[in-house]
Amino acid sequence: MLRDQRLRRLVVRHLRGFALQAAGAGAESGHKAAVALAIADAGHGAGLPGLPRQPAWSREAAVVLTRRALALRHHPGQWALPGGRIERGESAEAAALRELAEEVGLRLPERAVLGRLDDFVTRSGFAITPVVVWAGVARRMTPHPGEVQSIHRIPIDELLRSDAPWLAHEEGGEEAVLRMPVGASWIAAPTAAILYQFREVCLHGRATRVAHFEQPRFAWRAPRRRGGAPASRPRPLGDQRRPGSGTAPSARPPPGQP
Repeated sequence: MLRDQRLRRLVVRHLRGFALQAAGAGAESGHKAAVALAIADAGHGAGLPGLPRQPAWSREAAVVLTRRALALRHHPGQWALPGGRIERGESAEAAALRELAEEVGLRLPERAVLGRLDDFVTRSGFAITPVVVWAGVARRMTPHPGEVQSIHRIPIDELLRSDAPWLAHEEGGEEAVLRMPVGASWIAAPTAAILYQFREVCLHGRATRVAHFEQPRFAWRAPRRRGGAPASRPRPLGDQRRPGSGTAPSARPPPGQP
């Protein structure tokens, strides 16, 4: 799938017709964050096992993902979309663009924003707002040395795999954990849930909800409140519709995050 104006128009049209669900005041955590789901060129490839390296620059569409730096206190080494806390007086769109510039050195204007996906409330206490942005060629990206271990361009075609998503129940979880296979590996929720909703809404035009999906236990580390007690998990959004016709049968991936 080429990163061209046809794709841009498709994504914009589907986002405009999508009825957003926000976390709202019912989220018990006060932490609000935004992530950038940046559509860019696939370039020379994702740099991951199971995905080919492109000798010449590829104009196929990809989304920008990172591996968090190993020295970070929270979720080191895990997959993530560029993002972070929304500062006081800042919109989700402004926060996503700021974090995109800080984490991967990609500076985009406000007009690059195409729209939002549903908020996702995490086990670690954040209400995440995904912001879809058009990153263009994005030939040069540089990982922030203190926050990002590596940057990867995941082909959009990889999100359209017939065996995606993988759904499996884990001990202690209320709902199935959603994972997205990528090359010879996989990505877990919440990042995987956001990628899956991007596929369903932006590419297929299906109003699939994902906020009910669980996260694997390694992502359950919640920040502590002032009294020292761990923050409880915020309630999921209401009216959670399960994946539609594009959902593959459940498959259990290898234990732990690669």
